[in-house]
Amino acid sequence: MAADGEKMILLISSDGEKFELPEAAAILSKTLGNMIEDDCATDGIPLVNVASNILAKVVEYCNKHAATEAGGEEELRKFDAEFVNIDKNKLFELIMAANFLNVPCLLELTCQHAADLIKDMMPEQVREIFGIENDFTPEEEAEVRKEYAWAYEI
Repeated sequence: MAADGEKMILLISSDGEKFELPEAAAILSKTLGNMIEDDCATDGIPLVNVASNILAKVVEYCNKHAATEAGGEEELRKFDAEFVNIDKNKLFELIMAANFLNVPCLLELTCQHAADLIKDMMPEQVREIFGIENDFTPEEEAEVRKEYAWAYEI
C-alpha cells in the first residue's frame, strides 16, 4: 500500500465508512488532488455523493493504478477488464463516482464498458436495461426512426 512515511488521505463515504489511501493514489482524482493541494484534507474528506461500496471500488482502482509501475500495462489491462466485470447498477454508480471525483482514467474505463454493453442493442433494449421510460409519442418515435433509419439497421 503506502510506502513508509507516505502521507495517507482519509476519505469518508456518504454512509460514514472511512477509507485511507496513499496520497499518490488519491491524486488520480483531480477533485481530491485539488483538495489536498488546498490543504483541505487534514481531517478527512467527506464524500456525501459516494456510498461505501462504490468508494471501496474507487479506492481499489486508484491504489492499483498508482502502485503499478511503468511497464505494467498488461497487468493493468487485465485488472481493468476484471474490475468492470460488475453488475450494471454498480457500474453506473461507479461512473457517477468517477465523474464526481474527476478520475479521468476510471471514467473513461467505465463509460467505455457501458458503451460496449449497449453497442448492438435497439433503443427498446437499452431502455429496458437502464430503466428509461420512453417519452416519445408513437408519432414522434416513427419520425425519429424514419429520419435516422440507418441507425436502426442491424
